[in-house]
Amino acid sequence: MSINPQKPLTTNASLSNLNHISNPNLFWTIGISCIILFTCSSLRHILFQSTAFDLGIFDQGVYLISQGLEPISTYMGYHILGDHAAFIWYPIALLYKIYPSVYWLFLIQAFALAIGALPTWKLSRQAGLTEKQASGMAFAYLLYPVIFNANLFDFHPEVIALPAFLVAVWCAREKRFWWFCGSVIVILSCKAVLSLTVAAMGFWLLLFEKRRWCGVVAIILGISWFAIASGLIIPTFSGRQAAAVGRYSFLGNSVFEIIKNLLLKPGLILGKIITWDNLYYLVLLFAPIFWGISLEGITPLVAAIPCIALNLITGYDAQKDLVHQYSLPALPFLLLAAIATLAAGKGLVRKQRGIIIWSLVGFLCLAKFTYFGDRYVKKLDNWQATKEAIALVQTKGSVLTTASISTHLSHRQLINLAYGEQPLEETSKFNYILLDTRYPGWGNNPESASKMVDFLKNRHEFNIRYRRDDIYLFEKKI
Repeated sequence: MSINPQKPLTTNASLSNLNHISNPNLFWTIGISCIILFTCSSLRHILFQSTAFDLGIFDQGVYLISQGLEPISTYMGYHILGDHAAFIWYPIALLYKIYPSVYWLFLIQAFALAIGALPTWKLSRQAGLTEKQASGMAFAYLLYPVIFNANLFDFHPEVIALPAFLVAVWCAREKRFWWFCGSVIVILSCKAVLSLTVAAMGFWLLLFEKRRWCGVVAIILGISWFAIASGLIIPTFSGRQAAAVGRYSFLGNSVFEIIKNLLLKPGLILGKIITWDNLYYLVLLFAPIFWGISLEGITPLVAAIPCIALNLITGYDAQKDLVHQYSLPALPFLLLAAIATLAAGKGLVRKQRGIIIWSLVGFLCLAKFTYFGDRYVKKLDNWQATKEAIALVQTKGSVLTTASISTHLSHRQLINLAYGEQPLEETSKFNYILLDTRYPGWGNNPESASKMVDFLKNRHEFNIRYRRDDIYLFEKKI
């Protein structure tokens, strides 16, 4: 019997067991996944592979909030709200009040990414899938490559929005209006651009799911928050347009100019969309779940249009892969499309084993676990020296250092990066200068780093506190 995925089921198989899950294996799977994700992101950080952009920015901002200080990111030069209008940093800072540690961010990220398997399972059961099919969908979620890869790439608040999107859809279908509204607010607090996906989700809920009030609320909140965040909050706190505007400069120099040109001059984007890079990106995006894409289940993809479109029309390569976080907002709706396909009795693969095997092959091909065998271990030759030098920075004084070391020293009001061709006189405003001439980091090179070291050696106001394996720590004399 074909089941309409757009209406909540009222059978005993669906609703009676929906609020309590009799599948302990699911919780074990989520728990193990959380541990794996947390371990991987922590290990990457320990190996000095995390960077100031973006982990250092967020870690410094949350730390300053927790200390009651104005969260001015000295990496960017402006208030943390001027980045993406992400108010989620304020509740996160409560954890830093318990104990200030960047590992809170890794734990939040791992938990948020892993727990998304739970609403995926519940949405599957809600649509009438069998227990085994629902478990297969939970594995399809956890094994989707961007889950593992985004977890490795520092920390980004949109990981919190991922399970919130899934919960929002479940609540809309169950007519739990206030829980739906709460989920949408959580999403909007994570990143301003997510408001576009919220609005698109509302459009889908209104027209295809027949959830009028949830759809209308999502559309209103999404559009309103996008206008407020882009037109008021971000410019007020940063003194400039949203950070990503430059990636769409061919459409205009402001968010609203870009929107106007998209509506009035759609021909501007044709040449940007029809490219081999975009075709490759779409193959990457859909391949891990291609088995579940069908005309019968295609309507949830309406909500993914803003995310996918933004990635297609930009020339920024990082938005066209599954290595970074930019495709995360599309994932809930790819999964919903697959769930709807299975509920309609369609799909290339319909059994749990086939779903898991397909997902596992996609994971093995596209997840970047191999980085731990090559690029993440390149700095082991002076890893110990770097740790020892960091341990000697014993005050909250200002620091100038490399992008990868900075994430271990961000709990202070002033920290910045040494970069190539930097005026050497700028070093005088820092209490500590920690350099790695072997691996000078993003925006720098060995020649410039060595030049700065030679300059500091001859400055009477600095002492060489540590020197080993091309790691140099200079401390300003008191």
